[in-house]
Amino acid sequence: MAINTSPIPTGEDGVQARLLYELEPVVAANLDRHLKVTKDWMPHDYVPWSRGRDFAFLGGTDWRPEDSALDPVAKTAMVVNLLTEDNLPSYHREIATRFSRDGAWGEWVGRWTAEEGRHGVALRDYLVVTRGVDPVKLELLRMEHMTGGYDSGDKTALEAVVYVSFQELATRVSHRNTGKAAGCPLAEQLLSRISQDENLHMVFYRNLVEAAFEIAPDATMSAIRSEVMNFQMPGAGMSDFMRNSVTIAKAGIYDLRLHHDAVLMPVLKYWRVFERTDLGPEGEKARAELADFLTGLDAQAARFVEQRDRIRAREAARQA
Repeated sequence: MAINTSPIPTGEDGVQARLLYELEPVVAANLDRHLKVTKDWMPHDYVPWSRGRDFAFLGGTDWRPEDSALDPVAKTAMVVNLLTEDNLPSYHREIATRFSRDGAWGEWVGRWTAEEGRHGVALRDYLVVTRGVDPVKLELLRMEHMTGGYDSGDKTALEAVVYVSFQELATRVSHRNTGKAAGCPLAEQLLSRISQDENLHMVFYRNLVEAAFEIAPDATMSAIRSEVMNFQMPGAGMSDFMRNSVTIAKAGIYDLRLHHDAVLMPVLKYWRVFERTDLGPEGEKARAELADFLTGLDAQAARFVEQRDRIRAREAARQA
């Protein structure tokens, strides 16, 4: 695997560049590992083409609500997931400008982008062919969301690596649970396949952060603190995202409990965040702030689950 040999900047402005340089052998090793364990798959294999038919433009019939056999909540989640995947050009720009397009970093950025591209292709083809959603509304939402794009702000390269470690796992959980709720075995199979990609991507980024701890423990802990406390899914800018997120959370597809238990804590445990003995004052302060935040998030998640259970019990009683 090619290693970048470009000169490293000096001074404060060169801190992040130096970290990227020192991590590049780790990137190369993990890219080699990724290519050995990942399995290529064909998006068209997961689409029931025989169920497709023309729309009115070609003499057929346009979409009607009764055409969709998907569970309504799962349908909402699939649209949110697809629109999130649609912003891939923006994500590519964000990571390419932070990680570099040269050497092993550049090779990974290209490979990651190509693999992620399958997800949007497969999801859209499935939804359009099966008439799972209104294709006109879906296209209008795509145009709006992609025009707005995605901007991760002023994240450093290290913060970006930390962020995607959590985000890839969050996306995996969301895809898996959406598939289970869809009411369609083929949709579940497709989303399960996509989630396998997301898990491998999470492992790649998680391993880089593990290596970053050995290079700059305080800076890495500070980045983790910042990204956990300010975490937002990349689709947060789309129309009706908050309302749809509440719908998805009420259904248990992705909620605060899952975010805390199935996303944040497993990754933090892997990094041994609360066991490390190599931190200086800055890192210790960041770890203490992170611990306080997680305690509050855990309590908030517990309240949400209790409230949701009460609402479900009242609804069940009314139906009985």
